Amino acid sequence: MQQALTLWREVLAQSLANEGPDLSARQMAILLTVYGEPPPHTVRGLASRLDIPKPAITRALDTLGRSDLLRRKRDAADQRNILVQRTVKGSVFLSELAETIAAKVREL
Repeated sequence: MQQALTLWREVLAQSLANEGPDLSARQMAILLTVYGEPPPHTVRGLASRLDIPKPAITRALDTLGRSDLLRRKRDAADQRNILVQRTVKGSVFLSELAETIAAKVREL
């Protein structure tokens, strides 16, 4: 258990040192869900999948959108739905994070 926590601390410290976005656990969970699970993703679906209220999803998406890590778009097929889409910047961010994790694992 201690090794896992050390890894997590080291990865977080490296991410902050790289001047990457300072994401909350909620924001990171949303980001990893959108990039790690097949689309489409909706606000309603993310709220259900992560057991987080829709307003909290919306606030997190506001922050992630300002950082261009995700984007929202109204669903053309059903105007009531808001689709959550991946961005190039978000893909690069998660690729770099994965590389940081792999490097820290090799160090430990």
